[in-house]
Parts: sequence; C-alpha cells; structure tokens
Amino acid sequence: MSAFIDISQAEMVFNTKKGRFHALREINLQINKGEFIALIGHSGCGKSTLLNLIAGLLTPSSGGLICDNREIAGPGPERAMVFQNHSLLPWLTCFENVHLAVERVFGGKESKAQLKARTQAALELVNMAHATQKRPNEISGGMKQRVGIARALATEPKILLCDEATSALDPQTTASVLQLLAEINRELNLTIVLITHEMDVIRRVCDRVAVLDDGAIVEQGPVTQVFLHPQHPTTCRFVQEAEHVDEDGLRDDFRHVPGRILRLTFQGEATYAPLLGTVARETGVDYSILAGRIDRIKDTPYGQLTLALTGGDLDAALARFQAADVHLEVLR
Repeated sequence: MSAFIDISQAEMVFNTKKGRFHALREINLQINKGEFIALIGHSGCGKSTLLNLIAGLLTPSSGGLICDNREIAGPGPERAMVFQNHSLLPWLTCFENVHLAVERVFGGKESKAQLKARTQAALELVNMAHATQKRPNEISGGMKQRVGIARALATEPKILLCDEATSALDPQTTASVLQLLAEINRELNLTIVLITHEMDVIRRVCDRVAVLDDGAIVEQGPVTQVFLHPQHPTTCRFVQEAEHVDEDGLRDDFRHVPGRILRLTFQGEATYAPLLGTVARETGVDYSILAGRIDRIKDTPYGQLTLALTGGDLDAALARFQAADVHLEVLR
C-alpha cells in the first residue's frame, strides 16, 4: 500500500544576501492515512519549512511531494492548517471566523442553511457551540485554539497540519487540546502532522516522530522506539530534557557503584510483571535500582530501570533478562 503522503528527496534552498541557504536536505518521509506524526527539532532545523511544503505554501527546489496519489502543487482544501497563535480575526465572532472558511471552500456549492450547519457542526465537534457569538477577546487561549481547530475541520480536510498548536498554552490547557486532537485523529481517521519542540507532547498523542537537525531528518520511527531507544544525539538530548535526566551526570554517579550496570526497558504488560524479584530468586543476584520511571506513551505503558547487579550468577541473570519480554542494555 502506497503512503498517503510521500516525500522523496525533497530539498529547499533559499537565495539570501549571504548566499544559498539549504533549509531542507534530502527529505524522505512517508506518512500513512490516519497517522498522527510529529516533526520535532530545535529552532531553525527546518520543521516549519517542511510543514509549509506539505501545505503547498512553498515549492521544493528539488524532489517530489505526493499527497493522496497527486503531486502537491499549491494549497488545497484537503490540507488545513492550525496555527500557533490561532490566527482568528478579532472583529468577527467565533461562528463568523469558522463560517468564513466554510464559505471559501463550499460557497456557491451549497445553500446558506447548509453552510451554517457545517459551521455549527464544526464548533460542536470541538465543544465550542456555547461560544458561537463571542469574539476572540472574550474567550480563553485554549478556547481560541479550539475555534482555530474548528475552522480547519469545517473544510473537511484529509490532513490537519498543526504548527506548534499548543506551545503558547499552559500545561492544563495543552493537555485538553492534545486530548481533542487525539480524539479527532481517532474518530475521523484524520491524518495529523504536528510540529513541536516538546517531547512530552509527542509521547501523549503521536504514533510516529521524525527528528530534524540542520535541515535533515536524522531519525524517525514509532514514538515508542524513538523515545525509549534514541539513536541520534539530537534525539537523545530531547529525551533527556523531557525526562530531566543528565545522562553524563548519571554515568559519573555510577562510576563508584559496584557490580554490573544494566538498563531494562519494559513495554505493555511486561511493565507490570514481577521480573526483578523472580530473577533475583532464581540466580541469587542482588540488585540496586539506580534510576527509573514508569509512564505511558500514548496508550502503551512502559518502564525503564537502571540497575546494579552484584553477587550470585550474573551471566544467568543476564540470560534470564534477555529471554524475557524486555529490552536489555549493558551499560557497564
């Protein structure tokens, strides 16, 4: 099955006063229908440029962009954008802001009653039917973002492009908007591409992630794989910042800890299995927990524990861990 969005060898070069600037380099990315994917990277890495290519707001200098088996050539109603600052017109009501987009796409094709019904339905979908006659300055930041999402959904897009849609919101409001996007993705089978610099946002709602650095995709894959086993230094930094972990500092702390040091990663039901006690009893090893966390990535529970093993049959303990449904890394 071909990808819903297929980006092949795409490059974006801008001519500036200082010369040619490569904003994107050899981008290869495939996105399936109904997938919730995040683009993450530090400021200036090229993620906004890539989103604008998908939106059709920019034309690549070279390479191909295919969406739903057609080449992307300019903006289209099948791709709708949700902006960081919601971009609502302040002199219009919430209803009028959404209705403006509906008229642009469906005006002349449908009756006034149908256009009004579409607008109302979009506001109801994001739980904003109670604020139709309010203007943006009369509602909260989270509500404004919900209206922005309603405006995008009202055009019945196949792809929702979110440009840091939660970065200006407080944590509680961010959680609410993310939950809304997750519900939309699940219930409408809508493909969502989300730009963010927050790993925690990705962990809550996304299926896959692509990490950009200096205009190139340096790592991509399922969120569970990239988050739990990052390979590129940029990804490692994002994960460590999200977990408030100083990996180098921890390794220094471990220098004086005796024994074999391991990191175990559990996913799914294995997260709750009493593996440590079982292995200790079977092999006679003693263990100290040096670091650890238990959490969820979207709907998947996971755990990571860093252990020091001493005494007993260490080789048997390692073999027992490797035979279990866990990922084992020997740190020392």
